[in-house]
Formats: sequence, C-alpha cells, structure tokens
Amino acid sequence: MLTKAEIQRLRSLRDKKNREALGLFVVEGEKVVSELLAARFPFESIYATPEWRGEKTHVITSDEMARASHFPTPSSVLAVGRVVREPLPAGALNRGLTLALDGVQDAGNVGTLLRIADWFALDRVVLSPDCADLFHQKVINASMGSFARVCTHVANLADVLTETSAPILGCELEGEDVHSLPGLTDAVIVIGSEGRGLSAAVKPLITRRVTIPRYGHAESLNAGVAAAVVCDNLRRARG
Repeated sequence: MLTKAEIQRLRSLRDKKNREALGLFVVEGEKVVSELLAARFPFESIYATPEWRGEKTHVITSDEMARASHFPTPSSVLAVGRVVREPLPAGALNRGLTLALDGVQDAGNVGTLLRIADWFALDRVVLSPDCADLFHQKVINASMGSFARVCTHVANLADVLTETSAPILGCELEGEDVHSLPGLTDAVIVIGSEGRGLSAAVKPLITRRVTIPRYGHAESLNAGVAAAVVCDNLRRARG
C-alpha cells in the first residue's frame, strides 16, 4: 500500500526542481519501461498493478496508480530511476562523433535526437544547460530506449567547443551542400534550437557550415530531421 507521502513524492517528480532535489526521476508506461528494462537500465523501484507482467518491486492497486500517475489515463507500471550526470571528460570532443544540442528546448525533439545518435552509433550527445531536461519524461519516452544506451553529458557548449580540435559542423542556410561532406572520423555536429537556430555564443565556433538543399517551399526542417540527414551523410561518406 502506498502512503500519502509516497504518492506525493512520486507526483512531485514531474517537476525538474524536485527531480534535482531528490536525485530521482520517473517514467510511466508499459512500452517505455519495457524498453528501458530491455536495455538493462537500473531502476531504483518499479510500481505496478497486477496487470503488469514484467519486473516489479511494488504491487499497487489501480486506484493507487491513478493517484500516483502523471497522466490523465494511468498505465499499469511506473518506474523510478536515479538522476546520474556524467561530467564531460576533457578533450572528449576531439575523438569520435558527437551530437551537440544548442538550446533544444522541445522535450520530444531532445528524445528524438537521442534516438538518432543511437541509430547512427555516435559516441556521445552533449546538451547545453538550456536544453530540455534529459530526465523529463517526454524526453525519455521519445528516445524509445536510447536514453539508456547513449552516452550523454550536459556542458556549456561555448566553453567545450573552444577547446575542440575536431571539425565543428553547424547547419545554416548559407552553408555548403551536406551531400558533399567528407567521411569524418572525428566531428561535432551542432543542432540549434527550434526557434533561433545556433546561439550567438556557439555560432562563431562553427568551423564548417553545412546546409540541406531545399527543393520545395518549406521554411525549415525539424531539428531531428536535420540531424538525421547530416549524420547519414557523414556515415555514408565514411563507407
């Protein structure tokens, strides 16, 4: 049986300030919990109703789940994980392929970008502090399990890019055709925010500007789509 205090604690984890204070985050839903368990994510606890046939640490009633749930329609399982933030090692961006998110504030887009990094086997994802919180439930849901597989860090991009010797690629309309990119073993792919693009602090640090040719009349591409096109061209050029 869940106490009132336990229910309040679980519900409080919807807010970033509470996640940071408690060092915990919550994910809810059969699909996302199954994906993270399959990726061997080490949950602290798993609350589930009898309908959930997977791993669990606490069996609760449907009424208790409804009171603890973050959703209007509760699922049969809710899992709690520990917030762990790995510092970015010095010089890490000089080696391998990095996806750097510069102020991407839409949680769904951040989750999709984690999936893209996972799909193309990038070495790491670095998020600027003003990105959507990595432990936001929408980020984790949109990542489709990639949250547990991709190496992620939060860092001031202007600071770390200043010290980076690898090519730094940024998507801009006046850049060179992305299809002409060479196969790079080491590179940082910078994706700007949905509204303003690359930040003023990061833009001067871009060493190679690339663009995705436009054949129609759309004003812009979603951040995830742009990242996928750039990553695909980098991978294909490497063979």
